[in-house]
Amino acid sequence: MTKLALLLAALPAAAFAQATHFDPARLSHHVEILSSDAFEGRAPATAGETKSVGYIVSQFQAAGVQPGGDLKDGKRLWTQAVPLLRSNIVGAPTLSIASNGTVLPLTQGEQIAVRAPLTGDKHVTLKDVPIVFVGYGVTAPERKWDDFKGMDVRGKLIVVLINDPDFETGQGDFGGKAMTYYGRWTYKYEEAARRGAAGVLIVHETAPASYGWATVKNSNANGTFDIVRADPKATHTPFETWIQRDLAVKLFADSGLDFEAEKKAAQSRDFKPVALKATLSADYAVDASTIVSHNVVGRVAGAKYPNETVIYSAHWDHLGVGAPDAKGDKIYNGAVDNADGISVLLEMARAFAKGPKPQRSVVFLAVTAEERGLLGSEYYGASPLYPLGTTVGMLNTDALSTAGPARDFSISGSAKLGLLDDLIEEGKKQGRSFTPDARPEAGSFYRSDHFTLAKRGVPAISIESGEDLVNGGRAAGKADAEAYVRDKYHQPADEWTPAWNATGQVLDAELLFNLGERLANSREWPNWSADSEFRAIRDKTAAARK
Repeated sequence: MTKLALLLAALPAAAFAQATHFDPARLSHHVEILSSDAFEGRAPATAGETKSVGYIVSQFQAAGVQPGGDLKDGKRLWTQAVPLLRSNIVGAPTLSIASNGTVLPLTQGEQIAVRAPLTGDKHVTLKDVPIVFVGYGVTAPERKWDDFKGMDVRGKLIVVLINDPDFETGQGDFGGKAMTYYGRWTYKYEEAARRGAAGVLIVHETAPASYGWATVKNSNANGTFDIVRADPKATHTPFETWIQRDLAVKLFADSGLDFEAEKKAAQSRDFKPVALKATLSADYAVDASTIVSHNVVGRVAGAKYPNETVIYSAHWDHLGVGAPDAKGDKIYNGAVDNADGISVLLEMARAFAKGPKPQRSVVFLAVTAEERGLLGSEYYGASPLYPLGTTVGMLNTDALSTAGPARDFSISGSAKLGLLDDLIEEGKKQGRSFTPDARPEAGSFYRSDHFTLAKRGVPAISIESGEDLVNGGRAAGKADAEAYVRDKYHQPADEWTPAWNATGQVLDAELLFNLGERLANSREWPNWSADSEFRAIRDKTAAARK
């Protein structure tokens, strides 16, 4: 028996019988190439992008799909141009906090992680700017919640906690442990900009952030990107940062406050902002410029309804070359995140191109700059190549397990939609069960490319590998997932190894293929649940689907 057959023998026969479109060796080979040092971590607007785009295009061509990108002279290109603002801090920033009569110098990447500004500023200078603690930094009128209580924070720095006010207790106005968008760091920055703050200091804690300080440091050290905006200062402040918890504890203590007590107070709607007896100064130059990155797009045109589209997506980018780890490795290879998602996308394109032509069109969208804030998919959502009103759904693949086949599967987040019902039904045909996101507090729904279309109403999900492993059960699956987040996520250690077991990815890919094929050959239009925040947006385009 083959290795795949041996491993799947512990699963129902249906799972093995359906595993016909994907080869674990081919999936693994794509990852080996894309995550090799030669691709330099696949950062946008680098030689790594050129190689990544070239490889994806060559594989789409070999698969037999057609170009689905921008129109030029009446013909589709393989790519969609994505203009981005790129910003880098020049040299080491000068940073300090004055507190309790002393000045404490801060080192980038140690006590603080400063993002290069996305306001277009060429220089950032802050001199003794006052600091205010505003709890979780949330303004949610529908929940009768306002952490600012009328305080004018214009020109000030705000300190905010990560995640939602009810993360600690698991109950309250924000859905318990499941993170809402109010808990995401992107929301904290956006709200600060809306209020005219000079900047934001997000207090990092591993549990509510769902990742360690190494991830924060690495994610902010390699430059920042944003889509080109008419008014960037409406969305960003000049000074967007994270700080270590220990620094926050010291700042509070210097002001005669107990950090844990203030955090507890912030979990109530009665919380009021607290001015800290501290100021911050910063000075650094910025290299800001506009570059053009690229989404890569392949397409199989529908035989009967070519104007109706099913989208498969995955992001091709990672963090590029950055600060070395303890072993001196500077290349952030991004093997799991997300070379394996692209490998599935490439083989998905091959499967559809080689099979019977679907009734609806199927698009294979490899997006850029996910690691910089879902920017490639955000650009596609703002400038869609195919109308969103007649997009049936988006099926995203990001960071599948390398631990082997599982008896279950999941999705990022806890959204309710017909697309999930269909996925569960297809999973049952494999003999596999659905397990809800085990960590909804991590806010995974808002951290993958499906979110940018979901917020525009398109039914969208991002599949996650199951944890109930054939070899080792849930204990082994949980341990593997936790080890990846702790030791490899957004670190140079996220590298391909021949010891990987890609047979689980075969099952996940097959499940997504079956769902996409079902949608592409039906008249079904999945929708969000009646109480979903995305239902009303989708319903506004209902006339396009008649």
